[in-house]
Amino acid sequence: MKKRIFILSVLLALVLSVFTGCGRKGSVVTLEEPDQQTVTITFFGYKYEPENVKVIEEILSDFMAENPGVRISYESIKGNVYHDALQKRMASGNGSDVFLANHDGLLALEQQGMVADLSSLSTISSFTDQMRGQMEQDGAIYWVPTTVSAFGLYCNLDLLKEHKQNVPSNLGEWEAVCDYFVSQGITPIIANNDISLKTLAIGAGFYEVYQENKQAEVMERLSQGEAALSEYLRPGFTLAEEFIQRGYIDGETALNTEKNSEDLQEFIKGDSPFMLTGAWSAGRVEAMEPGFAFEVAPLPVLEDGSLLVINPDTKLSVNTDSEHLDVAMKFVEYFTGEENIRKFADQQSSFSPLQDGNPSTVQEVQPLISDYVNGRTVIGTDASLDLPIWDLTAEASKKLLAGEPLNDVMEELDRQAEEVRLR
Repeated sequence: MKKRIFILSVLLALVLSVFTGCGRKGSVVTLEEPDQQTVTITFFGYKYEPENVKVIEEILSDFMAENPGVRISYESIKGNVYHDALQKRMASGNGSDVFLANHDGLLALEQQGMVADLSSLSTISSFTDQMRGQMEQDGAIYWVPTTVSAFGLYCNLDLLKEHKQNVPSNLGEWEAVCDYFVSQGITPIIANNDISLKTLAIGAGFYEVYQENKQAEVMERLSQGEAALSEYLRPGFTLAEEFIQRGYIDGETALNTEKNSEDLQEFIKGDSPFMLTGAWSAGRVEAMEPGFAFEVAPLPVLEDGSLLVINPDTKLSVNTDSEHLDVAMKFVEYFTGEENIRKFADQQSSFSPLQDGNPSTVQEVQPLISDYVNGRTVIGTDASLDLPIWDLTAEASKKLLAGEPLNDVMEELDRQAEEVRLR
């Protein structure tokens, strides 16, 4: 069998602009020129970091070793621009065979009939009941998660110890620690302009709904316009506004801080005790050698404890118009096998979406396990909600960071949600 050689290269902005209409750099993993009998499928995603691409390469390589007549090319684009590029490619008829998508992007693609039904995959029965409840839609399944991501509070353990402070386990303790650091002239919480405030707001706003097992009913009412998003999100965004006003978060700085990069760079300086972002960055922070011990704790936003905001994540979907639909489906089935899910989720400091799946072995995220196992969780992008909540709450967060009044932000949030319903 001809030896397969992977080539990882950076695409020039000019090339990307041809295919995506944007000028951001990405990467592509491909193979040497195939012979005429080789079937080629394309895989488009937003995982571009070398450590993530390495795991994807391994899975692709193993799949092709078992299927010598198949060639897979993986291309990635960095950041939020990926999701716009995906929509443009699919709309133009140039979509990849297999692609990664998020909740908001899939809403549009599903409505246009662009994603294939994956319910026949043999691996579907391996997913947890919670994940299957998210995946199934009127008997069909249009995406499968490869991870369950979590959002938490990064804690600089050395700095806390130096100031004789502890990792907070509830809202009162968190506020007390933040008040102390503000009194020392230190801004306690590093936040970014995307996921920091919205996950805090979603978690605080919907926690009781999930604990009472009323999420399906509430999401239906929100989708139909029988209830306003602000009705549930106002308490969480009120808390976020208070954090800004009390100096826990520097709004101006956070407004210009990008997630997964600039926030991490700021945290490893060691000047602030906390950072709000995704737990998946724990391995990356450790690799940056911050020079201090840290851990990722659940969000201490309740009077009596903490909670965990989670998402079915890195979702795989298949293009309905794929010329090799059967091969694309077979690859997704292979990717969601137990061993591949295990190593992919573990590498990203995330939880497995499979039954009996082991939690991440990354030491820094171990404090998250208790809340996850005990069901103290809120799904950030519940699949039963037919609103692009991830984008809507990101815009609301930016407005708060820019200093806009909470009432104005909530009114705009509801107005934008209503516009989506009327489309």
